[in-house]
Amino acid sequence: MVMGELTTDVDVAVVGGGPGGYTAAIRAAQLGLDVALIEKDKLGGICTNVGCIPSKALIHAADVKHHAENSEEMGLKGNVSLDLEKTQKWKQKVVDSLVDGIASLCKMNGVEVIKGKAFFTSPDRLSVQTHEGLRSIHFKKAIIATGTVARTLDNLPADHEKIIDSDDALALAEAPGHLVILGGGYIAAEMANTYLKFGSRVTIVYRGERLLKRMDPEISRELLKGIKRLGGEVLFNTSIKKAEGNKAYLETPDGEKTLEFDKLLLAVGRVPHTEGLQPEKAGLKLNEKGLLDVDSRMKTSAENIYAVGDITPGPQLAHRAFRQGKVAAEVIAGRKSAFDNVAVPAVVFSDPEIAVAGMSKEDAEKQGYKVRTGKMPYSASGRARTMNAERGFAKIVADENNVVLGVQIAGPGAAQMISEAALAIEMGAFLEDIALTIHPHPTMPEAFMESAEDALGEAIHIYRKKK
Repeated sequence: MVMGELTTDVDVAVVGGGPGGYTAAIRAAQLGLDVALIEKDKLGGICTNVGCIPSKALIHAADVKHHAENSEEMGLKGNVSLDLEKTQKWKQKVVDSLVDGIASLCKMNGVEVIKGKAFFTSPDRLSVQTHEGLRSIHFKKAIIATGTVARTLDNLPADHEKIIDSDDALALAEAPGHLVILGGGYIAAEMANTYLKFGSRVTIVYRGERLLKRMDPEISRELLKGIKRLGGEVLFNTSIKKAEGNKAYLETPDGEKTLEFDKLLLAVGRVPHTEGLQPEKAGLKLNEKGLLDVDSRMKTSAENIYAVGDITPGPQLAHRAFRQGKVAAEVIAGRKSAFDNVAVPAVVFSDPEIAVAGMSKEDAEKQGYKVRTGKMPYSASGRARTMNAERGFAKIVADENNVVLGVQIAGPGAAQMISEAALAIEMGAFLEDIALTIHPHPTMPEAFMESAEDALGEAIHIYRKKK
């Protein structure tokens, strides 16, 4: 890496240190390229600092508390108290250790990390506003990995006290008496379950007709049952016009109503983060959604600029960004690489836990497939019974030739089971491949095997009337 008086020359400049960005930077360095990674805040991005990692830490704490309080049937009794401030300190310790780990990996791989805000000044130059002043980066290739920011609402501006965003929700010092959540996606589902288990009253307000609307309707129904079992309430086809003090003014199918709250969480999605980046100076044009379109090699419309992660069209998932980051780095290094994955799995850490990969039955039918499905209810699973967790199911979708198209799982272990399903879809596996693979007993993944057996009409632990 050569330092001029004002300019740093690099092979690759990566803008954004989240999952896609730091993966791209490290992989490019592994392949012998000089790399500068520019991050305005902390390495790890949203996922590590205020997303995937801290939320799962709080969810785990909430689950431990909930299990301890609801195990009397197994002969376990005891009072559990919550010190959320202490929980937050533990959560932050987890986050900090991972951020430090990413920094160490960058250093060991020879990636120069520059802290500052980057913006393009030409198709091959970036300026970075650092604490020490303005720094110029001349690059051969650039990778944009700037991610997203929480969507804001003009009628409900977040004051980060009463009206909060997801970052705030992950840092509360105490569980609110009444938490109202606006939204019906995975953040709403996860935060509802977490704070219900922490002892809050929770009401979800959603303008749609079902939660997780892009997933299988049966998944949505199972999630709703879970929220209600925990004492939560969901108001469908309802929106919030405004909030004043501790009152939200609702528009419902039955007219206008008010709802009092202690905290109002805005969980209304995320939008592309390109503010101040000046992509037009690099010859880039954002699409109608503010995203950067890319091809399978992560190339943008500019010959020397690539983009990865949530700034590109597609599901906003860290594991997708990891893969895209590797592809971009490998293409830049001259390797044959492409993002051609068939199934990008998704997990919602709610109660029940939810995981999906590939197509739902409805998706497959819309695409013209003649579909066959199989389903294994957790009530028929020996392992689920031993865990006192018989609610949920594993469901498989295949075409008329028995090629696996998709899998949906609701219940304990869903997050761990879905990787096998994603592998099956990527490999073009048949139902028979899964049904004939011996799964250890008693385990939760047996439900995946038996769902395939059910689709083939040969399941042992569930009864289907002969047609």
